[in-house]
Amino acid sequence: MNLTPVERERITDSMLKIQSARASLGEVDDEKYPNAEEIDSCLQSADHHLKVALGYAQPTSAEVEDQEEDEPA
Repeated sequence: MNLTPVERERITDSMLKIQSARASLGEVDDEKYPNAEEIDSCLQSADHHLKVALGYAQPTSAEVEDQEEDEPA
């Protein structure tokens, strides 16, 4: 399914905000906030999935397998 230009713009904006959050948190000592690694992993995953939605990245093989399992036979 193709995204409209407005949808692409919204997703791109969200992706850039996530990248900004990751960069900002990268400048803070991990010990100063709880679950730093988990938060970074979550933000990294969100960034990747948004890039896939925009066509800037390919889904991982695990993501493709999960998608195939979700599709009706």
